[in-house]
Amino acid sequence: MTTSPASHWPAYAVAIQVTVDTLTVELADGRSISVPLAWYPRLGHLTAAERANWRLIGRGEGVHWPDLDDDISVDNLLSGARSGESPQSFKR
Repeated sequence: MTTSPASHWPAYAVAIQVTVDTLTVELADGRSISVPLAWYPRLGHLTAAERANWRLIGRGEGVHWPDLDDDISVDNLLSGARSGESPQSFKR
């Protein structure tokens, strides 16, 4: 039996919503990705206005928060990749 590597179409974000506990990304193909905001602790430290101040980058391949100067890619969200930042880094 032969197998071929999985291929996928690029996913592009079209809208973002950040609540107190969830990051939700709407994709151009109709899917939605929701992850706990705890996966991205820096976003949790922003005010509601700062969390709402985002822009799409790379035709929707990622999201940028200018108040934080941080990005999250759609591919990382789809793969379940969380921020590598530890709670201890916020204490420094």
